[in-house]
Amino acid sequence: MSDKVLRIGGASGFWGDAARATPQLLSAGELDYIVYDYLAEITMSIMARGRAKDETKGYAVDFVTAAMKPNLRLVAERGVKVISNAGGTNPRACANALRAEIAAQGLALKVACVSGDDLMPQTAQLSASGVREMFSDEEFPAVERIQSINAYLGAFPIARALGLGADIVVTGRCVDSAVTLGACIHEFNWNRDDLDQLAQGSLAGHILECGPQATGGNFTDWEQITGMANMGYPIAEIAANGSFICSKPANTGGLVTVGTVSEQMLYEIGDPQAYMLPDVICDFSTAILAQVDDNRVSVSGATGRPAPDTYKVSATYADQFRGGVYMSFYGLDADRKANALGKAVFEASRNVFSAVGLDDFSETSIELLGTESQYGDFSAVEDCREVVMKIAAKHPDMMGIGIMLKESVGLGLATPPGLSGFAGGRPKPSPVVRLFSFLIDKARVEVSIDLDGQTTPCDEVRGQPLNVDHIERPCAPDSAAAEPSVNVPLIKLAWGRSGDKGAKANVGIIARDPSYLPYIYQALSIEAVTARFAHFLESSEPGAVERFLLPGSNAINFLLHEVLGGGGIASIRNDPQGKGYAQLLLSVPIPVPASIAETLS
Repeated sequence: MSDKVLRIGGASGFWGDAARATPQLLSAGELDYIVYDYLAEITMSIMARGRAKDETKGYAVDFVTAAMKPNLRLVAERGVKVISNAGGTNPRACANALRAEIAAQGLALKVACVSGDDLMPQTAQLSASGVREMFSDEEFPAVERIQSINAYLGAFPIARALGLGADIVVTGRCVDSAVTLGACIHEFNWNRDDLDQLAQGSLAGHILECGPQATGGNFTDWEQITGMANMGYPIAEIAANGSFICSKPANTGGLVTVGTVSEQMLYEIGDPQAYMLPDVICDFSTAILAQVDDNRVSVSGATGRPAPDTYKVSATYADQFRGGVYMSFYGLDADRKANALGKAVFEASRNVFSAVGLDDFSETSIELLGTESQYGDFSAVEDCREVVMKIAAKHPDMMGIGIMLKESVGLGLATPPGLSGFAGGRPKPSPVVRLFSFLIDKARVEVSIDLDGQTTPCDEVRGQPLNVDHIERPCAPDSAAAEPSVNVPLIKLAWGRSGDKGAKANVGIIARDPSYLPYIYQALSIEAVTARFAHFLESSEPGAVERFLLPGSNAINFLLHEVLGGGGIASIRNDPQGKGYAQLLLSVPIPVPASIAETLS
């Protein structure tokens, strides 16, 4: 097997990521590729609205203006190739804007555009087909409310574009890790049966796809991080067998450790033995991470199963309106005062609804931040003297939200004492955008590449169904020793990272030492975790929480269903994406032997 090492830098984890990432990675030297991930479900809906207003928009404009324009000459001089899903809902427009900039600078870089993910032309057929939401079993939304429909494409078309001679590849909606895997497939000539290599390449892409979240961002041990203002962006040094080392540029902030990389590995993966991608179904439960040097972590051991015969598709659609506001109170009984005002706002709004003939709110929310409200009934703050109140609501009519926001201001002189705040004007109602996910046969999606005016079709109709019931699950860790025990907070024993997938949340927990895992596993039963998040879960019935073991990394991943109030922009929660959920779990007391507790102190 080749001893070639492919060096790929991850320069973007979301639409709006720091512009300094590209020059930082170019300055690091010896990179073969820089990859960019801009897309999320909500991003697609925003881009779809932009394209509806202007057919030349609908993509991440700052990829062209901020990431590429100032750096194109250096990209060309160093021979670094670029792959990005910045095309969003309009990849052709993104590619054309990039070609125009390249021409203006007198460069000879070739831009390829991968398209076919946009299924909006199939809206009527999909509606008539009776397709249902893959998680909730809801019916397909009304056609006139649909804003975007995009299949998650894979990496082989990207590899094909590189093989045709592209220097820069722009895609629409593809899975986040495909921008990395596509480069690996091209450089190492991996084929569709190289399942373990494809899984490892996908894992490398998963580590890179969130930028500095792998190099110290959002890390449990945040106080170990220095240089946050100049956080280093991740680099994957990938071998032909798929194993890789994660690092960052020299003289940058941040940290690359088993902890930082493990947290990112578990981020939003659902079932770690069935992480489904268009090109391979990954099993990350066997992945092994090791610190090989300062800011260098090796990752190996992930395995793959054959690709599925379907694409996951995400449609977004308009559903009601929402709005909210934050207000602060301070002084004695601040929490009681804030709660009283929140209730008064909704009561005053309902009085107006009755007068003008509007229906009631479809959902309301009052959260008192500073009273441990995010912890449910597990903690209580006595004599609360400082609080931020978040009130929010949904309503079928935009006028209903407008009334609520007006009343939240109009009661400003009628409140209990202690109201304060810093704001730049009254918030406005915004449309609720909901996600509708389903699977579609690959044969119904026509993928193609445009390069230099030539269109090349890509045959992606391959794969087979997966039955998760046939997956052999790892055995539970050896039983914890029956010694006298001392309770210690989970954070002393583990790192944690959480995030969303639609209306679901993931909470990944990684033991700091393998010897801690049996005690963590025993204490964090499904029942215990369900109880911890009961105030957020829509149902506490069996199956509401799933627990998955990753023996290779001494980790556990929890998948919490229907726990985010709809998730994303459909939610009116303070944390609609579950980003802080790991923090709620890290305070749980874990019984351990006194001998372990003594070492921790």
